[in-house]
Amino acid sequence: MARPGEYCYYKNIGEAGVQHSLGKPFSDGKRGRRLMEVGAVLSLLPPPPARILECGCGTGWFAWFLAKSGYDVVAQDVSSHAIRLAQEHPLFTQSPAPEFVASDFQELGYTNEFEAVVFFDSLHHAINETQAIRAAWRALRPDGSLVASEPGVGHARASQDFAGKYDVTDKDMPPFRIVRLGKKIGFRTARIYPHADCFGAALYGRRGIAASAYTLWHLVLRRRNGIAVLVK
Repeated sequence: MARPGEYCYYKNIGEAGVQHSLGKPFSDGKRGRRLMEVGAVLSLLPPPPARILECGCGTGWFAWFLAKSGYDVVAQDVSSHAIRLAQEHPLFTQSPAPEFVASDFQELGYTNEFEAVVFFDSLHHAINETQAIRAAWRALRPDGSLVASEPGVGHARASQDFAGKYDVTDKDMPPFRIVRLGKKIGFRTARIYPHADCFGAALYGRRGIAASAYTLWHLVLRRRNGIAVLVK
């Protein structure tokens, strides 16, 4: 079960917060870096028209990118309010639209249905990430992949006030932890990639030697803060 604040989050953030969520990623101040990360995750997925499950979809903005790319998308979130906002969003008045489902991704009921499961900035909200990764493993077909773009080491401390205010889980979710848990559950292979948005900040936010140094820094430390890909 998720923490109580997860279920009423979109009520608690108010109308301005809801509008910000509906406008993602373009409403984010770091929209350019966010779009780079979207591109990286799309590049790590199997080609369309693969069947994709997005876990923790919120108001559905990333599910829209998946659907527009030609994927057969099921998008899930624990908040029924978020799912309702997604279903009513003008983005999804035309097909292809994802199938939106209100459920807990720690208790998914799918078995051998998807070529890929995506956690885009959502697995770190799980109370029990082992249970969530195990449910994703069951949902995947043989040779299917789990792609997780999550905040790494240091996120929990930075988000401590936010988590307390809204009564939500907000923890570190570094790739090395995802890989370790995934292999215990039964995933055969794993790869770790640097976050594209970190590369973007290094390459386009700095100049000369500083850009090269920060790019190398993010490459070397990708196990602490990067994208994990597990293959069933």
